[in-house]
Amino acid sequence: MEPRLPDGVVGPNPDTLSPEKLEQLRDFKIQTRIANEKYLRSHKEVELLISGFFRELFLRRPDNILEFAADYFTDPRLPNKIHMQLIKEKKAA
Repeated sequence: MEPRLPDGVVGPNPDTLSPEKLEQLRDFKIQTRIANEKYLRSHKEVELLISGFFRELFLRRPDNILEFAADYFTDPRLPNKIHMQLIKEKKAA
């Protein structure tokens, strides 16, 4: 049985994709993953932000994670910390 749309019209099942559409979706997912990987590789600061956040999260183990995250990412010293880590890594390379 085909699903009914909000206005009562019967439409095609949105869970069913044609083989062509499945292939297009697969290609889109692959291209998106490649683009995301290229972006992350060219922006080391993203890795530093995320790894720094997780490091502090696991060290402190706060009860209120949302408040901790808000405080961590709004810390006015954070941009300078990331900048200094980038410089340190560049010197080590």
